[in-house]
Amino acid sequence: MVATATRDRATTGVGTMDAGVPGAGVRRLMVTDFRSYTSAVLESGIGPIVLTGPNGAGKTNLLEAVSMLSPGRGLRRATLSEMVRNGAERWAIAAEAETVNGACSIGTGLNNDNGSERRIARIDGETVGPAALGGLLPVSWLTPQMDRLFLDGASARRRFVDRLIFGFDPGHASRSNAYEKAMRERLRLLKDGRMDVAWLSALEAQMAEHGVAIAAARRAWSLRIGGALRQMTGPFPAAEIALQGVAEELLADRPAVQVEEDLATRWRDGRGLDRHAGRTTDGPHRSDLLVRHVAKDIPAEQCSTGEQKALLISLILADARMQQAERGVVPIMLLDEVAAHLDSARRSALFDEISALGGQAWLTGTDRELFAAFGTRAQYFGIDGSMVTPG
Repeated sequence: MVATATRDRATTGVGTMDAGVPGAGVRRLMVTDFRSYTSAVLESGIGPIVLTGPNGAGKTNLLEAVSMLSPGRGLRRATLSEMVRNGAERWAIAAEAETVNGACSIGTGLNNDNGSERRIARIDGETVGPAALGGLLPVSWLTPQMDRLFLDGASARRRFVDRLIFGFDPGHASRSNAYEKAMRERLRLLKDGRMDVAWLSALEAQMAEHGVAIAAARRAWSLRIGGALRQMTGPFPAAEIALQGVAEELLADRPAVQVEEDLATRWRDGRGLDRHAGRTTDGPHRSDLLVRHVAKDIPAEQCSTGEQKALLISLILADARMQQAERGVVPIMLLDEVAAHLDSARRSALFDEISALGGQAWLTGTDRELFAAFGTRAQYFGIDGSMVTPG
């Protein structure tokens, strides 16, 4: 194996480890003017990938690049301009990947022609909207910022759920965007005092249609993953989940068309309240995920910090198992600094779970020894000053 690298430009290679592995993953990742990288290329097999190096070396930047190969704002939820390397005008990410549709080339980046910023994407050289990336590379992630997921507000938990749903239902992202757009337009009319009944009713009908579809997708996901979560054992505990929200609860015993009518009526009757509050006070955008530790029979938010981390990992692993069982593909898992917050028993168990799944997982850490239990099952890269080296 031969590899050459400089501070800003790196090319590395490893042999493949994954003949016949039913996993989605990136075989060749190329970044240009992205975050701290002027240009870098990383080649890998479909399997565990460990990136180690000091804080600030650029490890998380590579995980973020992988996350941008799917719809949305990536694992940092950054703006397009925030991802541009200092001194550059735009960024680009390209990958040769194994997807749910087979091998293909994927690219995405910032286009700021004509003074406007927008994200573009390409699949096998054809320019498409970023939403078209949905479903090709199912991706899930855990970052240190998510350690407070069970303690923070409901919005973070909704994003977590919706991100996992994207792996099953690519249309979930476009429906969510359409719902948010109609909701913003309705609220703008209310704030401006433009009580155009026909226009407001049309927007509320759109919100109801998309909102019911969103809630139905969340319910379907919760029912499917619930079985996998209840079967978790060992260091990553079994969990029970529930969705708390008006649309999700109405769908439990009513047909979708009736729930659409109910939601539209609620918003019609609540126009005055929403105008006064300056926000839409009810709907799928306010739903929440409730998680309960089965063995201890307590809500996740009452668990210890270590137990909350273990529950988060249970959710990610259960989702991966579910996708493997239902779709025959294992999603890419991006686990930023996850090993540093686990004891040795949980680290070893996590690495065994990842290896058994047979898909691709990207893990970062400052200390190579944290990943010793992986042994030869993982591919190792050192990251320092945005330089990538194998081993």
